[in-house]
Amino acid sequence: MSRQATRGDPRKVNGELFTLTYGALVAQLLRDYEDDEEVNKQLEKMGYNIGVRLIEDFLARSNTGRCNDFRETADIISKTAFKMYLGITPVVSNWSAAGDEFSLLMENNPLIDFVELPDGHNSLNYSNIFCGVLKGALEMVQMEVDVKFVQDQLKGDSVTELRLKFIKRLEDAVPVGED
Repeated sequence: MSRQATRGDPRKVNGELFTLTYGALVAQLLRDYEDDEEVNKQLEKMGYNIGVRLIEDFLARSNTGRCNDFRETADIISKTAFKMYLGITPVVSNWSAAGDEFSLLMENNPLIDFVELPDGHNSLNYSNIFCGVLKGALEMVQMEVDVKFVQDQLKGDSVTELRLKFIKRLEDAVPVGED
C-alpha cells in the first residue's frame, strides 16, 4: 500500500494543524497575560507583523497591481487574499455612504474550528490576529486603516464580521539620513 493512499488532503491537514497551533498560541497568551484586552493587543501586534511580511508574498504570487480605490482593495482582500491563504471568500458588504468603510463577513472562520471561548473571557477577540494582518499588509501598500471586530461566531453571532475603515493614504517616506 502506498503512503499517499493513507494520507488525507494535505491542505486540510495543514489547515487543521494551523488552527490547532493558533489555539495553543492563544491559550498561552491567556496564561501569560490573564487579561483579555492585553491578549487582544498581543494578537493584533502579532498579526500586524505577519501582515507586513505577508504582503510581499501576496503581491508576488497574485500578480496584483496597485488598486485604484478602496472598493477594489476590498474585492482583492476578499476574493484573492483570503482565498489564497485561508481558503475562504468573505462577503464584502455594508459600505458606508462615503465609500471609506466596509465589512468582511465570514460564515466559516477557519481559526475557530475546534474552539469554545473559556468562561470569563467574553471580551477576548479570539481571531484578532486578522485585524493586525490587514492593518500591517495595507500599511505596506500605503493605506492606513482601522480594523475591528463587530460580530464573532464564538460569541454566538451568526457570522464573523470585521469592519475596515480607510483613514488616509500614506506617503512614501525615505528613512532619515537617506536620500
